[in-house]
Amino acid sequence: IPVIMLTTSDRDEEAHKCYSFGANSFITKPVKFNEFTEKVRSLKLYWLLVNRPLKTDA
Repeated sequence: IPVIMLTTSDRDEEAHKCYSFGANSFITKPVKFNEFTEKVRSLKLYWLLVNRPLKTDA
């Protein structure tokens, strides 16, 4: 599941913290609607076109 962190800080330390917690992306609040939808669109493309899940022997 893609994770987008919403934060009130635009400091680089906060961005690194978001990624270290496993986020796929982050957006600084207040968020512009167009920016948010572009992030979601990018994540959708990644998960549908690039990501390859591991094959299991189940």
